[in-house]
Amino acid sequence: MNLLALGRYHWMKEIGAPALMKLRSAGRKRRPRGKASTCFGPPLACASRLKEIMTRHYFLSRYAESTMPVAWVTSGAPVEILRPFGFYTIYPENHGALCGAQKMGPELCSIAEEHGYHQDLCSYARIDLGVCFSGKTPAGKLPKPDLLFASNNICQTVVYWYKALARIWNIPLILFDTPYNFGEIREGDIAYMKEQFEEMIPVLEKVSGKRFDEGRFREGIEIASRTSDTWGQVLATMKAQPAPMTIFDAFVHLAPVVSLRGLPVALEYYEILLKELQARVERGIGAVINERKRLMWDNIAIWYKVRDFANLFAERGMNFVTATYTNAWAETNTSLDKNRPFESMARTYSLVILNNNLNHRLHLMERLIGDFNVDGLVIHSARSCKPYSVGQYDLKRLLMERLGLPSVVIEADITDSRAYSEEQSRTRLEAFFEALES
Repeated sequence: MNLLALGRYHWMKEIGAPALMKLRSAGRKRRPRGKASTCFGPPLACASRLKEIMTRHYFLSRYAESTMPVAWVTSGAPVEILRPFGFYTIYPENHGALCGAQKMGPELCSIAEEHGYHQDLCSYARIDLGVCFSGKTPAGKLPKPDLLFASNNICQTVVYWYKALARIWNIPLILFDTPYNFGEIREGDIAYMKEQFEEMIPVLEKVSGKRFDEGRFREGIEIASRTSDTWGQVLATMKAQPAPMTIFDAFVHLAPVVSLRGLPVALEYYEILLKELQARVERGIGAVINERKRLMWDNIAIWYKVRDFANLFAERGMNFVTATYTNAWAETNTSLDKNRPFESMARTYSLVILNNNLNHRLHLMERLIGDFNVDGLVIHSARSCKPYSVGQYDLKRLLMERLGLPSVVIEADITDSRAYSEEQSRTRLEAFFEALES
């Protein structure tokens, strides 16, 4: 461990980061406000707290290198097992969403393509590789990892993406293999996944230089479980009519449960957010003025179009109140159990939406449509995310046959705007709006 680097990290944590937050806050107050939209209710008060948490996380990550073990982690990996070893965790998918929202996707993807990676590859992967080759990032700088931690419960792309990173940096890669659930989860698969956890511990001890602390591990499991549960309660507030926030808000507020899962800061934030949303429900404050239609979103957000889509639908009195994507971090919250840590983690991470068959997803969507009183469905067919996009036209047809639910498919990409056609999307959406109003 570099003592000078460690001292710099703690100085930045105690003095530098708070000073940066004050400076940013003062800048926001001085910045002239644009004309307020008449389509939306008042903004969430705790949004500034979220921005502070995530800015601080990325700011301190610049100084984590050489002071503590750093791991880059896929969104579906069981991060709880890293927490007792003190890893500073970076989620390239979350960072990719940030790059997409900042409209840096095409630039970073192009850099990866210049190094031989095809445009058909997931744009999160291309962005990440583009960052590795160029060092460009809206976060300023990302720390070089000591460990890569991936799980194939979301897709197979992450396996080869992280293998490429492991070759680039010559560092260890841990892959958590989750057998696909064609039906009910099998006990033999649970045993197989539990064995993998046991095999990880010596590797994590070697990379981190720390012994496994079972007490801290169980504590992290408890925090992660409560965080997912509270996130589920946050999403459930949108059952109210009018809903107190939009799913576009939820896409943004999802960041802590993805990137900071197992840490107290994520749980504390969602407790604050939940109280604010509950107060809005009690007072009848809606996120969209004169909410008339309630919609559901399928797949990951189109990050470079979030604001545009929010305005487009809100000005028609339409609010997205649920999504399969945001629900994924709440769906299995009852599975985590600190008294059965390895078994419960195996179940939790095996049961994620993309590790189950289409019947599971169909039943999930039917339940969400009923619970949230949904009037229509927007399906994002994402060029990047093949596992999420496969079968969507079948789901569209089945939901129309079973529920008579109007729906539309928007073909785009999560961060690479070169795969998005404004004209095609607008034509399809206008037809969808007519179907909703008929």
